[in-house]
Amino acid sequence: MIKREFMEKFRFVYQNNQYGGDILPCTLGDFNRIVDSRDVAWRITTRQQVENAVEKGLPLDSFVADIKFQRFCSKHSSEASFQKLTTAQKLLQWTNSLKMGLPCFIFAASAFDPVPVTDKDGNPVLNADGTPVMKPQRRLEGIHLSGEFISDIDHMPMNLFEIFQRTQVAGFPWRVLLAHKTSSGHGLRLVCEARPEVGNIADNQIELARELKLLDVIGTTGKPVVDDSCIDASRISYAPRREDIYFIDEERLFDIKKQ
Repeated sequence: MIKREFMEKFRFVYQNNQYGGDILPCTLGDFNRIVDSRDVAWRITTRQQVENAVEKGLPLDSFVADIKFQRFCSKHSSEASFQKLTTAQKLLQWTNSLKMGLPCFIFAASAFDPVPVTDKDGNPVLNADGTPVMKPQRRLEGIHLSGEFISDIDHMPMNLFEIFQRTQVAGFPWRVLLAHKTSSGHGLRLVCEARPEVGNIADNQIELARELKLLDVIGTTGKPVVDDSCIDASRISYAPRREDIYFIDEERLFDIKKQ
């Protein structure tokens, strides 16, 4: 059984969804609650089923009948551009909103500096004593690094699990803390401990791709097949389902002392 004090440790932060909300420390308990969530499972499963059906030209009737899709359409009913879309296009917009509503981990950040909260008109929100209300905001300027970085490897012409297995051979130079399929079902996300001697996040990603023999797998560009947006240390990572996790090192992933 995992000790309570370990369950309360954290190394990175999370938000309840991409649209905002408080930035909170992510403990192992929080992580387990999220990846085991029925809502997370439903969002990811529905997204994959819809996108697969659209790609293969399968019947879409069952998805169109979903009350949550109908509510999504009703919400956008006054938008002329939305009404011009085909049923398939509307479904894909819906599944994108399902993805964006997933909880988001920010693995590279252990904290963000607080900034003044403003109202919808841009005016500062004040406490009862007249001081400004301060909250952490996901900004690069105020990030406190956790020592972790992510690498997203997308749409590979090979088995994702086999790519992960390359990280488990003796002598592999990066410590992998978490590996899972992304919510699309077509990508692999690796969360690793950064090696300062290699350089910054971008340097670590490129050299990691080189070590995995993923440079120029598709085409002749000589560039790694990793998501370039991952070089942003404040970047979010959408939560996976439990069944999509290949590997997790719970102690090092959540213990800031391992930084």
